[in-house]
Amino acid sequence: MARWLRPLVGALLLLEGAAALSFLHHRYEELVQALFRVQSQCPYVTRIYSIGRSVEGRHLYVLEFSDSPGIHEPLEPEFKYVGNMHGNEVLGRELLLQLSEFLCEEYRRGNERITRLIHDTRIHIMPSMNPDGYEVAAKQGPDSNGYLTGRNNANGVDLNRNFPDLNTLMYYSREISGPNHHIPLPDNWKSQVEPETLAVIQWISSYNFVLSANLHGGAVVANYPYDKSQDQRFRSHRRTVNTPTPDDKLFQKLAKTYSYAHSWMHRGWNCGDYFADGITNGASWYSLSKGMQDFNYLYTNCFEITLELSCNKFPPEEDLERQWMANREALVAFIEEVHQGIKGMVSDENNNGIAGAVISVQGISHDITSGDMGDYFRLLLPGTYTVTASAEGYQPLTVTTTVGPAAPSLVHFQLKQEVVRKPVERKASGTRVNNKALQKKVVPRATRRGTQR
Repeated sequence: MARWLRPLVGALLLLEGAAALSFLHHRYEELVQALFRVQSQCPYVTRIYSIGRSVEGRHLYVLEFSDSPGIHEPLEPEFKYVGNMHGNEVLGRELLLQLSEFLCEEYRRGNERITRLIHDTRIHIMPSMNPDGYEVAAKQGPDSNGYLTGRNNANGVDLNRNFPDLNTLMYYSREISGPNHHIPLPDNWKSQVEPETLAVIQWISSYNFVLSANLHGGAVVANYPYDKSQDQRFRSHRRTVNTPTPDDKLFQKLAKTYSYAHSWMHRGWNCGDYFADGITNGASWYSLSKGMQDFNYLYTNCFEITLELSCNKFPPEEDLERQWMANREALVAFIEEVHQGIKGMVSDENNNGIAGAVISVQGISHDITSGDMGDYFRLLLPGTYTVTASAEGYQPLTVTTTVGPAAPSLVHFQLKQEVVRKPVERKASGTRVNNKALQKKVVPRATRRGTQR
């Protein structure tokens, strides 16, 4: 199907019985009320939980959509959206509230596409990662809001420059053929991050997220890793050097999925900038250190992109409905991208799941690992791949599989335990070694008499 036609078909599927939504800016209390209202309207497929609190004590709430809320079902991928990381970039916050209402309403209406999405995916939506910064920006409002007012958290820290710098470790590790996934955190990392950042790191360490996007404002473009250039200059953070990940083509496809489903992002010319196809490699735009999307890729199994959604960081309320209509299909289509590549179970010979098994794809130097139940998800473009599953104490297993353009291919691995070889008895001068005599010779006399030291 032609690329331009896919968003149209998807949008038509969503138009049937589209819900009437309220297009307003929501302060913290109103945001909480909106989330709990959705949960009360769709109690059997939603759950609200908090991953922690902000500097000023506001909850960092997440709304979950699933046919089994609160439970990870084997082979069902985990997806997340994060909004309002910069407190004054508010469109993402409002879009995620609208998306939450939309998913609930369309599920109740029996929309087949949305029902299938909720039944097959565990979706986590965090409308605001920086509620303290938002309150600062909201006090000034859309008309008089400064470009940086409310951007940082209550401690004055930019949360998208606050994650541990794993890029530098990765670039060094690559030179010595070190690990290319789940790079260890520095020993003192907790003392170097803000409460909001700490909460998010613990969150993404607790869930086996597969795909994610964080929503920003100030431009209109889908931005993909790496954000940080290897040869970043120290005197200026701005640097235009394309810095691709081993999954560069896949990331481009993910970014284009959003940009071409968006009403105008794919056109390229927005906010005085031009980005071909409405996408950009992060470091090619400008180099950014300690960002969240690179951290997701280097520390977890999650593939994350950054969505810049509006020229105006704090758009007026009268513009919210137009923005929702421009982003609605793209928000849904991007979630659907979690269902591609390969997935399966890694188990032992007794069919017990093996957690932490490493899944390697030949030719792509970035591995992922199986979750607590032994299930894994590896996003891949259509093609034929040689895939290896390995785990400590087990013999690795390699298979060749073909990935199609639609649903993920199911590839299971049953690993056999490594054979522990007994030491071979040595012979000296053609005489068989008498093990009992040897043991008798080397055991201390006191021990032979039964005395403990």
